[in-house]
Amino acid sequence: MSLRVDVRSLSSPAGVMLRGLQLDIAPGQVHTLMGDSGSGKSSLLAAICGTLDQALHFEGRVHLNGQRIDLLPTQARRVGILFQDDLLFPHMTVRENLLFATPRGNNTAREALVLQALHDVEMSDSLHADPATLSGGQRARVALARALLAQPQALLLDEPFSRLDAALRARMRTLVFGMVRTRGIPALLVTHDAEDVADATALTRI
Repeated sequence: MSLRVDVRSLSSPAGVMLRGLQLDIAPGQVHTLMGDSGSGKSSLLAAICGTLDQALHFEGRVHLNGQRIDLLPTQARRVGILFQDDLLFPHMTVRENLLFATPRGNNTAREALVLQALHDVEMSDSLHADPATLSGGQRARVALARALLAQPQALLLDEPFSRLDAALRARMRTLVFGMVRTRGIPALLVTHDAEDVADATALTRI
């Protein structure tokens, strides 16, 4: 699985934010995108996954595994995203949050996928927990599990570690990057923190 992004331009009513950017992200690679606030980093992620604000305009192409996806509806793109906020549903338990993201099918199989996902992020004891009772780090782990349960073929990371303390940030970074490598999916990380850079050769500054 590979992700290729060709940006001719990305603009707002105020003017062009990005122009002439090309990214080629290999399977299992975390490519980092850094730049000043307002430079269009998060807007580019939105353009890739299909949630770009209607006031903004993207010209270019996005290919995932050789298929052009920027013309597809959001739900058909198979692109997952993690944000600064975990965005867990407060009225659902951890189990229900994870089942929401699990593809339809046999209920027993879906429950097994949820249990495995929690095991992978070291949260097996929190299956029936209320998200409000979890720490910030635990919520971040559940959000990661939920994103991966949707079986994305690419993962976008919009400063997902920025609200964690230094020690927890390092642990979450290791966990996320390890899962990207294990699953062989391309990932694009937006960050302001140089400590988040997984590979100095896979870094683009805008």
